[in-house]
Amino acid sequence: MPAAPEPLTGDVFDSHCHLDIMVGNRQASSGDPVAQAAQAAEASVERILEEARAVGVTRLVTIGYDLGSSRWNTDVARIHPDVYAGVAIHPNEAHAATPEVLAEIEEMAGEPQVRAVGETGLDYYRDWASRDDQHASFRAHIEIAKRTGKALVIHDRDAHDDVLRVLADQGAPDVVVFHSFSGDAELARKCADAGYFMSFSGPVTYKNAGYLREAAETAPKELILVETDAPYLPPVPHRGKPNAPYLIPLVLRCLAEVKGMDPGELAAAIRANGETVFGAW
Repeated sequence: MPAAPEPLTGDVFDSHCHLDIMVGNRQASSGDPVAQAAQAAEASVERILEEARAVGVTRLVTIGYDLGSSRWNTDVARIHPDVYAGVAIHPNEAHAATPEVLAEIEEMAGEPQVRAVGETGLDYYRDWASRDDQHASFRAHIEIAKRTGKALVIHDRDAHDDVLRVLADQGAPDVVVFHSFSGDAELARKCADAGYFMSFSGPVTYKNAGYLREAAETAPKELILVETDAPYLPPVPHRGKPNAPYLIPLVLRCLAEVKGMDPGELAAAIRANGETVFGAW
């Protein structure tokens, strides 16, 4: 397990992680070595929260990607007041977004501890589900977010133009978050113009990801969030190891440096943004 970073001077939150994968609620496949390594650590939700609090990460949002994970995250958020949940069918699983499944997602999205519909969107990198299925599922989730008044958390991989087009055509919910923002400064400007939030994760710290740092520099501080996507996408210097919410300070300090801000000042802005997106804790 990577050593804990220096604690932040002000508290912040992790806007996107997958607690169910980290604690082994979902059995990792042989093709998911990151999840396997995370589960080998035998972490519990309580331990993950304790380690995060020790460095100033006091709250987190755990995100669903299929029906099972959405149910599990909803249950965990009921138990832990420092945890909110997101529920959705991931675009890679869009073929499973039947009317019956989407009805259950909407029912969960109406619960008070569920503050996001996501992650949903488009993934043209893997294309594990047909693009027709992905588009239909994405549009259905947009409508669920609007009907329930919850934030829409978007997975956008190699599909920037189509994601923006679907949001414009369908009519975006009041609050939209581009999770693990993967675009350049141009996309950041388009998102800022539309009022969409941009959540940055470990890759913004990678040496070959200058375009992400340019995007972070472009993004207004009023529209920035920070996340881990744990157990995936760990920040430097921990690439190749499982990620966890306690590593958020490494991402936040990188963002603060890029934006020429004091980390405490940026943490305060992100806390305020978090309340706009997910509501008061």
